Amino acid sequence: MPSQSSRLGETRKPVKAVAAAERGATRIADRVVAKIASQAAREALDAPPADAGRPHASVALHHEIARVRISLELHYPSDIGGQCRAVRRHVAQRVHALAGFEVPEVAVHVERLHPAQAYGAAQGRTQ
Repeated sequence: MPSQSSRLGETRKPVKAVAAAERGATRIADRVVAKIASQAAREALDAPPADAGRPHASVALHHEIARVRISLELHYPSDIGGQCRAVRRHVAQRVHALAGFEVPEVAVHVERLHPAQAYGAAQGRTQ
């Protein structure tokens, strides 16, 4: 039994490659990039304080560039500058890898420092 297209006298045309600009575009929402940045900041911290909230991120997107602001909580005493550098580096890498945006700026805002309890106070030592 002949197919319907051959019965109508039609022949199939080969599919042409369509240029990328003509196929459309993919738009990634700001909140999606912010969620990626927030998760990346959490990954960059070795051991966040137990009672700390999750890092919060806000993002400003313009064409292929993302500017990121991260708010987080850290242990004290610790190398705060080193932790902030690690967060900046990891957030920029992950946002670029997962969303394709260049990240020239990651601003880190430390909202709260969680002090480590003194050894004696943690043991409940009395005299």
